[in-house]
Amino acid sequence: MLFNRHKTSLVPADQALPGRAAPGFTLSEPHTVLGHPLTGPYPDGFEVADFGLGCFWGAERTFWRLPGVWTTLVGYQGGHTPNPTYEEVCSGLTGHTEAVRVVFDPTVVSYERLLKTFWEAHDPTQGNRQGNDVGTQYRSAVYTHSPAQAATATATRDAFQPALTALGLGPITTEIAPAGPFFPAEPYHQQYLSDAKNPNGYCGLGGTGASCPIGVARTGAQG
Repeated sequence: MLFNRHKTSLVPADQALPGRAAPGFTLSEPHTVLGHPLTGPYPDGFEVADFGLGCFWGAERTFWRLPGVWTTLVGYQGGHTPNPTYEEVCSGLTGHTEAVRVVFDPTVVSYERLLKTFWEAHDPTQGNRQGNDVGTQYRSAVYTHSPAQAATATATRDAFQPALTALGLGPITTEIAPAGPFFPAEPYHQQYLSDAKNPNGYCGLGGTGASCPIGVARTGAQG
């Protein structure tokens, strides 16, 4: 019963799994598609964006296809359990969502453009699910790394809502919060849908068909 309840409601910190001090693996291989390292340090002047939009396999592929994205990696964010495993996250007892970390060159692609992709690639009104994938690990989230990112995320959310309302959808449920610890997922999840790994692999990610207007959030320097 505890497992089933926490599939669709966030686990309190005092009931979360204890986790571990360090992961049981390393990410030594470069990005399967882009060829760059998955973990930092990253090139000077590049920025980091973190998104949760359902199963992270298809979500990661959506972002690595954008010009200006230097590397991507998938992991677990927004929860309580340090260094969780995939199975633990799927139990609903860690509080994490499946997340994609996007490292990008802001002179080529703006954070606002990444947000447009984020909003349009999934249905941000579904709460703790995404399509047929049900559970708190599939919730929609934007974890920000600066006040400018937070302001842009909020502005694009508010600009997107009328387009969703026009389609008969409800209010956006996306969590927008400062980025906490990002725990990389196991190596086999990284670039899971690349041609080198699973070109015909499962992807349940789907948008609403609504278009998110950009140019609505001018907060100064992206960051």
